[in-house]
Amino acid sequence: MNRLKIKSKLLIVPVLAAMVLGHSSCKDDLLDQQPTTELGAVAFWKTQEDATFALHGAYAAIRPLFDRDYYFDGQGEYVRIRGNSASTSGTLRLGAAYTYGNFRPTGYGSSFDDMYRFLYGGVHRTNYVIDNVKRMLPAAAPGDVAELETILGEARLLRGMVYFRLISMWGDVPYIGKQVFDNSEVANIARMPMAQVKDSIMADFTYAFEKLPARSTALGRAGKPAALAFRGKLQLYWASWNKFGWPELDTFTPSAAEADAAYLAAAADFKAVVEDYGLTLFRNGEPGEIDELGKANKLPNYYYLFTPIANGDPEHIMAFTHGGVGTGQGEELMRDFAGRSHENSQVWVSPRYEIADRYQSTNTGDFLPKLIPMEANAPGARTAPNSAVNPQSYADRDYRMKSSIMWDYEMSMGMNSLKETGMVPFIFRTWGAKVTIDGVQYTTYNTDGTNSGYVFRKFVRNYAGQGRSEGDFAWPVMRLADVYLMYAEATNAVHGPQADAIELVNRVRHRGNLPPLAADKTAGKEAFFAAIEQERIIELYAEGHRPFDLRRWRALERVWGMPGGDGVWSQNTYGSNVERYYQNTQEREYQQNYIFRIPPGERDRNPNLTQNTPWL
Repeated sequence: MNRLKIKSKLLIVPVLAAMVLGHSSCKDDLLDQQPTTELGAVAFWKTQEDATFALHGAYAAIRPLFDRDYYFDGQGEYVRIRGNSASTSGTLRLGAAYTYGNFRPTGYGSSFDDMYRFLYGGVHRTNYVIDNVKRMLPAAAPGDVAELETILGEARLLRGMVYFRLISMWGDVPYIGKQVFDNSEVANIARMPMAQVKDSIMADFTYAFEKLPARSTALGRAGKPAALAFRGKLQLYWASWNKFGWPELDTFTPSAAEADAAYLAAAADFKAVVEDYGLTLFRNGEPGEIDELGKANKLPNYYYLFTPIANGDPEHIMAFTHGGVGTGQGEELMRDFAGRSHENSQVWVSPRYEIADRYQSTNTGDFLPKLIPMEANAPGARTAPNSAVNPQSYADRDYRMKSSIMWDYEMSMGMNSLKETGMVPFIFRTWGAKVTIDGVQYTTYNTDGTNSGYVFRKFVRNYAGQGRSEGDFAWPVMRLADVYLMYAEATNAVHGPQADAIELVNRVRHRGNLPPLAADKTAGKEAFFAAIEQERIIELYAEGHRPFDLRRWRALERVWGMPGGDGVWSQNTYGSNVERYYQNTQEREYQQNYIFRIPPGERDRNPNLTQNTPWL
């Protein structure tokens, strides 16, 4: 490996301390480091095994840029994030890319300097693999060429994913398509127009599709469906920006014709993913069993889709693996989604009250009357029809509700010191109290991290043996259900509701034990779009998609009201107003929420970096 010592004038080239290792390791000064091994590039880049080893390092470096995307959901209306990602700044292992981000519905556009920095670290890591594998190919033995091209395809897929995230947040960004050995090579680099970056991402995804196997060779590695799905998603976003506009990016001119072309191209890629690879939804998309209200011994299949049972399932078209117990490479899902009763977890992420009304009736397939917030101690509150504190109000709803959230008197398995402590009922504002239910004494769910009256069940393990940060669930960055919904969106945008798209949306609904869409839900483009949006809200809940959807659809004003308006209160099950968003918010702040700020520190070091218009 070449000995690198790069002083930063532009924080876009984090040089990792051990590029050939299978995990990421770096100190606070990412740009002034020596490799911890004396193995030189001349000695290392010789065999297919060397290239595979380096690719594993690239996967490990890219994973922390995507595996806490649930934090982004705090920028929408259905998930609350209380604080930001808790991690040690300067390490790629523990969520540093999300650290210091503002995950609230307002004022978040200036808070992602670290994300920008670490994404470019991912660019550097993938370029390192790409360039060195390219150098190996001319002299490779014939039997090694195909595998080396596969490795190259995977590295290019990862690089494309990183640049896709960059343009989704910042629009025009500097493009670095080769390994950098000295910061002088990029110290004065300008932002490339988003259209050109998009073309380069397309080239990466297309190469990956051409070279990857039809099925991934190991858990956590990518195959052709992943490349196609990401290429389709890129085209869907490109279509959205062209259809709805992105006025905050003054170098971009939307085109209706280009939008239609991109929608059609996206639909073609999604259709190939759906039809050509034999992929199915988890457990064939069947709802599974559901326990009665207040019980949790039988949970629907959707719940288990987000546990390690589903690792390697075909629905997870692409996923990033975690090491589990004792590896220092576990996921943080228990810690972030569960409470003190579950391995002393911290509930950094909780449902907002408003999500409950989105879960539809399993009988009618449509929305139920809105829940009525009521003080739990008010006479009759626990039995009043539609009362938010009456457990019966949650009966006969989409199975994904019981799989995703918990309301008063719902149970989950308590855990402490890697052992089960018995079922604990959630009862809002009781915090570990002794209660008797049906003659059995329990200690209630001890959590002070929710202010809505709900906590998550989704992502919370229901078995002991792992600490709160030692999970081994392979985080899905692309799911087949998402592809179904994106295909429906793309075809609907051009042709209106199509029979095959309606059928795919109904497959997603079926896992919630919902009936097929009624005729009025597919009567035209607007009605079907609303049905697709509904499924995206429920199916992809807390997976990091909602705020990206709101921005690409130009929907902030639709959700939060127009600039200068009264805004929107978030409530709780007791009827209290909890937090108010977008009250008297001026148009400029809306604009700043549609596009992120180029980090000022980067602009201080590089006079050629322009700023996005709302931040001037």
